[in-house]
Amino acid sequence: MTSYPAPARAFSLSAPVRLWDEGFAADPHGRYEALRAQGPVGWGELAPGEPAYIVTDRRAALDILHDPDTWLHDSREWESTAAPDSPILSMLKWRPNPLFNDGAAHRRYRTALVDGFDLVEPHDLRERVHRAVDLLVGGFGPAGGADLVDDFARPLMTLIFNNLFGLPDSESARLHNSIGRLMEGGDEAAAGEAEYGRYVTELVTAKTLKRGDDLTSWLIDHPADLAYEEVVWQVFLTMAAGHEPTANLVANALSRMLGNPSYYSTLTSGSRPVMDAVLEVLRHETPLANYGILYARESLSFHGVWVRKAVPVIVSYGAVGYFSEQDAADVPHHPHDASHLSWGAGAHKCPVKQHALLIATEAIERITQWLPDLELLTPRDQLTWRPGPFLRALRSLPVRFTPRTPDTAVATPHRSQVAGISRPPTTPEKSGDPAAG
Repeated sequence: MTSYPAPARAFSLSAPVRLWDEGFAADPHGRYEALRAQGPVGWGELAPGEPAYIVTDRRAALDILHDPDTWLHDSREWESTAAPDSPILSMLKWRPNPLFNDGAAHRRYRTALVDGFDLVEPHDLRERVHRAVDLLVGGFGPAGGADLVDDFARPLMTLIFNNLFGLPDSESARLHNSIGRLMEGGDEAAAGEAEYGRYVTELVTAKTLKRGDDLTSWLIDHPADLAYEEVVWQVFLTMAAGHEPTANLVANALSRMLGNPSYYSTLTSGSRPVMDAVLEVLRHETPLANYGILYARESLSFHGVWVRKAVPVIVSYGAVGYFSEQDAADVPHHPHDASHLSWGAGAHKCPVKQHALLIATEAIERITQWLPDLELLTPRDQLTWRPGPFLRALRSLPVRFTPRTPDTAVATPHRSQVAGISRPPTTPEKSGDPAAG
């Protein structure tokens, strides 16, 4: 076990910084400042009566993420002390998947997921994104207005991940509704988990009986020889981890772009790639703001704090990104720097980062091809955010634009840059089918 220097201190249990209420949703940076005032590791609260250590310092975060001998992801000891109706139980309880396991078990689950996603060719994923965007814009485009959260970003991810895992579009509403309730970690979390669990179980059962050309079937047939329950939990993790954070990444990026018209014009004209806007969000408004969850194998002193075992230690990617900006205010960022740590680090870093980036950048480019004159109806500083400790997610993103019908072709002078590879733009084709493309 690593020994960390500095004398340890204990926190007062009476005044944790709340990460779950409307105040945190409205002003996360103020709460991060309050945590940082306590040192590299602060004392916070994920829900009423649910304390956690919150890591806000980049160095401390890396110390944890790169030290599996001292820290683990297995939450079962914490879970044994949690109330059955805890609003964060659905997000923290142990499951047989890579997120909550270490060592050989983690490697086995992670390998199965990585191998599955490696079978998804970038050009195929791009076409899935285009199809989903075209379908949605074909629905709301003629109206001249939409909510880019509820009408676009979230249903978009539902269509994409439903398709990747082997279910028809008609099943999308169940996925959309259940994941949102689960990941907010509030009063609806348990009901959302139950509904989502039924959805995933029915999917895996169907694919067990009849395989398809999809991620679920590939997991079932993977050489890791996953048991039925293990397949269920890989799908449960991956669909949720892909859906909600990527939807919020798209919505947050669009809000930043549209909130600054001059910045938006540099993106739509091609003088700046959309990838820059996405990476800016990962630095400033990372969607999974506080979901780097670990536990000390034994109680220890860590960066001046006495950390008790079986109490969640949250690597706050949101705080790390915020303070990295503050600490380097006078040093210009390279457009593609990774100071945000939004993908994590170490053995548990995001295994499908490139897929998520491709989905987000292609989705944003495609909708701005269709609707190049998007305009916010609410000033960005007046937009509201969903409460909850784990996500940084807009409630809504209302916009207006020149109405467009599915048979409208739109010129697209800009180019996408996904994973550092440039390609010519594509233009939605003239067709009576809104899903054409």
